[in-house]
Amino acid sequence: MPRDSNSASYSPDQAGRRRGKLKIFLGYTPGPAKTAAMLGNAQRDARDGMDVVLGLAGGHPMASSSGFDKIEPIWMPTPEEEAEGHYEFDLDAALRRNPDMILLEQLAHVNAEGCRHKRRYQDVEELLRAGIHVYTTLDIQQIESLTDIAASITGISVQERIPDSVFERADLVELVDADPDELADRYRKGRMRPDELVQDGQDISGLYVPEKLRPLREIALKTAAQQLRRIAMLINEQAKKEDNPYKDHILVCLSPAPSNQKVIRTAARMAEVFHGQFTALYVEAPERETGDARNSDQATKMQLRENLKLAEQLGAQIATVYGDDISVQIAEYVKMSRVTKVVIGRSPVIKKAFYNTSIVDRLIPLIPNSETYIIPYVDNEGGKKFRFPATAPLPTPKDSLKSLVILLVCTLFGVWFKELGFREANIITLYLLGVLLNATITKGRFYSAILSLLSVLVFNYFFTTPYYSLKTYDSGNLVTFVVMLTASLLASTLTMRVREQARQAAQKAYRTEILLETSRKLQQAGDAPAIIEGTARQLVKLLDRAVVFYPVERNKLASPIVFPNREETVDPSRYTDESEQAVANWVFANNKRAGATTDTFFGARCLYHAVRGGEEVLAVSAIVMDEGEVLGSFEQSLVIAMLGECALALEKEKLNEQQKEITMQVRQEQLRANLLRSISHDLRTPLTSISGNAGILLNNSRVLDEEQRIGLYADIYDDSIWLINLVENLLSISRIDNGTMRLNLQAELIDEVIMEALRHVNRNSEKHILRTEIEDELLMARMDSRLVVQVLINLVDNAIKYTQEGSVILISARKSGESILVEVSDDGPGIPDDVKERLFEMFYTGNNVSADGRRGLGLGLALCQTIIQAHGGTIGVRDHSPRGSVFYFTLRAEEVNIHE
Repeated sequence: MPRDSNSASYSPDQAGRRRGKLKIFLGYTPGPAKTAAMLGNAQRDARDGMDVVLGLAGGHPMASSSGFDKIEPIWMPTPEEEAEGHYEFDLDAALRRNPDMILLEQLAHVNAEGCRHKRRYQDVEELLRAGIHVYTTLDIQQIESLTDIAASITGISVQERIPDSVFERADLVELVDADPDELADRYRKGRMRPDELVQDGQDISGLYVPEKLRPLREIALKTAAQQLRRIAMLINEQAKKEDNPYKDHILVCLSPAPSNQKVIRTAARMAEVFHGQFTALYVEAPERETGDARNSDQATKMQLRENLKLAEQLGAQIATVYGDDISVQIAEYVKMSRVTKVVIGRSPVIKKAFYNTSIVDRLIPLIPNSETYIIPYVDNEGGKKFRFPATAPLPTPKDSLKSLVILLVCTLFGVWFKELGFREANIITLYLLGVLLNATITKGRFYSAILSLLSVLVFNYFFTTPYYSLKTYDSGNLVTFVVMLTASLLASTLTMRVREQARQAAQKAYRTEILLETSRKLQQAGDAPAIIEGTARQLVKLLDRAVVFYPVERNKLASPIVFPNREETVDPSRYTDESEQAVANWVFANNKRAGATTDTFFGARCLYHAVRGGEEVLAVSAIVMDEGEVLGSFEQSLVIAMLGECALALEKEKLNEQQKEITMQVRQEQLRANLLRSISHDLRTPLTSISGNAGILLNNSRVLDEEQRIGLYADIYDDSIWLINLVENLLSISRIDNGTMRLNLQAELIDEVIMEALRHVNRNSEKHILRTEIEDELLMARMDSRLVVQVLINLVDNAIKYTQEGSVILISARKSGESILVEVSDDGPGIPDDVKERLFEMFYTGNNVSADGRRGLGLGLALCQTIIQAHGGTIGVRDHSPRGSVFYFTLRAEEVNIHE
């Protein structure tokens, strides 16, 4: 696993920085002083105040005298021998140092095994994302799309390359030019550094002749000029999109052939020149048995994987279709996607193969409205040519025995038919039936073709004169044999095609069913954990592999969740150890794919994908790749589609949560506004009364008699108690709503709670008749007595306020099933039915005015409802017979233990 894999790639400070800028010092060959130009530019930047650090600059003499701080390289030993290895750039140390700029030579360098990334340009990408500027060097033949052209000039094929997209994203490109004659003269005089004469471990001294250097220089000048045009076009990119909505669409056809890489590079250059959309199409063709990775040989699978990866690196959008007729599938895609240019390869070595030549020949008439570019291929690798696997598998004893048994059965039935007097035409149909049956139960056309030929021979031997001889006297039999053989071959071909199409349809239906089922399950999922579980189960079902998911909680990855394969027991520790979690954290921080079968953390056991919503990572998925089998292109596209569905569902769930929070905030704001409005309006009367009565007592105390003073004191007291009760209700409601009030539930006697409440009711209760009626003195309920006392006080005060003097107010309690029913009834004017529905709403008063002329805020009954519901009970109101109202609530009953 990579060294220091547990170290974080991003710190919060780095994540907030702007992306760094990349400047490439481009040369057409090693030797034109690219490193010296890079160091010279960096020294000027350092004099301007930039913090410049030397990453790796080879053995250039200027590096030691530049005065820059240096990132010490790390020693990466080879797996076979600890003493052997290479010094590599320490990416983690550079991220911790976090300078303004880093100098890195050889952008296309391939890192040693054990580094985080396979290639140095991936290290550079991570530095840029961390906000660090990078200066680096590059040779023109190391740009992927130009590799073949440079190799045709120099005869040297380089292995250290970068995708064109990396070069195109460079913010600045400086061409370091040198005269070819002077460069060749430097080589002849031995004035070149030894490391400049070695590239990819091979001697390139034969390159330094003017005849090879001049065309390379011309390519470098054109590439640099093209980059300048590209930057100019980016400035007006939005305007160009509006002026030309129908851009060119270039399609390259993929195959497992090594020659296909040249086709891909050619198409990439065309897409760059025409500034068009670039798509790479792969047709999974079962007849050729190269589309199914499980059935093709390992070399073919690896070559196909390399071609797909190359297309992705060059900026192509990968598309996969499935069908037995490759040319028809390509033509259908061209028409549906409005492709304007099709790039396809043709190797002269396999031109004799009927099936492969027919792909190009049949494709051109099918797409008359699109331009077709056929790229020839000349092999420079010692005559080793790619050949597609045979269209039919090798004969097997099992299928051979089936064919012989069918032939024998048909012959026996034919002899029987002959004895019964049937004509030869009937016997011929018998053999045709045998060929059809054989095509159904055997694999490949080989058996059907052999059986067709044998059927003709056996028919001639047993059923035509002379019997038991392959000779024939009737010239018409020859026509019969030819027709019989042709009909057998056609029938077997059609039968096999129908069987293959049925298999394809079943496979497509299965994959479509998984996608539809995934969408349906994600729509039905109620929360984020259910969404993740549904996606993981569907991935396991599709891939038949274990899957690990890392949810995101509070802007960091939570503990991994392992979803094992259906048919095997998975040890979670193998896929969730520190090194694997480090890869998941890197994917979360960088929003990029990593792990097995990629160039980043390629030693991991799992393939990691970021489940992203826009630029935000919502989760990280890991697909176990222990079997060493890579995902097919179609499987990979399905995985991306399913993870996209998961991201949409998670994003929707997140938006729903945010909407709920916003709704709650709006509700709280409305509550606050209503409260302030009600307080400002309804508190004016008691406060004015208190201040007025207090002013009278202060200014006229000597004039007032004792009775008048006591009346004023009583009014002040009543208004003060009203304000105190209001404040208590407000505080109680706020504490219960925000969850800060905890219920202290205990078994309490109902009689004691009612008596305690009656001691704190309104002073005006003396003007009413208060009675209690309790079914049993030992009646107990589970409650927080302090809050229930407040409920009873509010209900009794409410009855006192809104009934006439002398009314009877009855507080009763009795057991009703498993609950205690408490009622507060009166014989007042009663409550209208339309008011009862909203009586317990906060701030609702129903335009009722109490007997003392005060109007309440509508908090008392709302508070009662909140308290009773917190106890798990119910509260309500009904009419009292013959007149009045009854407020009731329930509490959970408690049994009295007489033994205690």
